[in-house]
Amino acid sequence: MRRSIRRVLGGAIVIQVALSIGVADSQAQTSAAKYPAMAPVEKYLIQDENAEIALARTAAPPSISGKAEVMVLRRDGYTTAAKGENGFLCIVERAWGAATTEPEFWNPNVRAPICFNPPAAQTFLPIYLMRTRLLLAGKSKAEMLQATAAALDKHELPALAPAAMCYMTSRQQYLNDQGKRWHPHLMFFVEGHAAQMWGADLPGSPIIAADDPEERVTILMVWTGKWSDGTDAPQSSH
Repeated sequence: MRRSIRRVLGGAIVIQVALSIGVADSQAQTSAAKYPAMAPVEKYLIQDENAEIALARTAAPPSISGKAEVMVLRRDGYTTAAKGENGFLCIVERAWGAATTEPEFWNPNVRAPICFNPPAAQTFLPIYLMRTRLLLAGKSKAEMLQATAAALDKHELPALAPAAMCYMTSRQQYLNDQGKRWHPHLMFFVEGHAAQMWGADLPGSPIIAADDPEERVTILMVWTGKWSDGTDAPQSSH
């Protein structure tokens, strides 16, 4: 499983982790055929914004998410729907948070609650928000990647801040059509190739690492023992 996780983590943010959990090649091909292009925008929207706010807050324990800013998806991108007090920012990611090569990149069913700490909200999330705006404006995957790469090169997007991380511990996550839900986990974002520095992917290490070339970081994941609502998470080895 560790190998498949690393393979999938080639793209943006977090849902790329679960998009391949338990998915065989034949299933991946089926998914690619099922979601060959972007669906109508309405399919990705949650009509009740209060419901989207509530779902976004399930990404982290209430002590964190209850005072966080929340953004919701509208036709032209994400917008703030609830102001925060602690610097954290929660959203519900859609499937295009994954690598552009993922077979469920356009899956309109995906709902991935995630809550970023202040450094990540300020310096890592803007890449996903830009991707979203471009795709909703009708840009292709290639055009989106070219535009975000240019923005990174020109420093139009902020440099990744130290200590950038996020919570992804919602029981209500829908990450793919096969497993729907993965393990609750924390994610840390580090510039460059940081797996060795963190002791990731070694025997007995709790850290799973993967390069994210589309956003130029290493993503480091650590499973947690409980979901954000305090209930126990499933135990599994990786």
